[in-house]
Amino acid sequence: MEQTIQVFAAVSFFVIGLSHIVQRSVWIEFFARLHGLGRLGPFAEGFLYLNFGALIVSFHNVWTGPEVLLTLIGWAQIFKALLRFAAPAVVLRTYARMGPARAWQIQVAGGLFVVLSALLVSLAIRAPQGAS
Repeated sequence: MEQTIQVFAAVSFFVIGLSHIVQRSVWIEFFARLHGLGRLGPFAEGFLYLNFGALIVSFHNVWTGPEVLLTLIGWAQIFKALLRFAAPAVVLRTYARMGPARAWQIQVAGGLFVVLSALLVSLAIRAPQGAS
């Protein structure tokens, strides 16, 4: 099951990362629209983080080796969801800072997501511990 979640996360991070790189202006617009929703914007985004994180931690509870990275990412996603549900005003301030002048940051994040995707693919295809 751990390998399946690693592939799921790898595909998700690859698609989102590539989108961040080639469609940075759309991501700026996305965050502007979320900001425009007021406190509902962080809630909408929070459901995305919660579902992604809960799926990871439910099926990838690995606390050893490099695989722990994905487990920690899952818990980080849950924390991001909690922040959006419990303190939407904090998140709204972050949305307000996202503008065309910071579009490069979205591309950098996209590049990191693509690298993370490659790392997760390598973890998924490597032989299980103890196998010959």
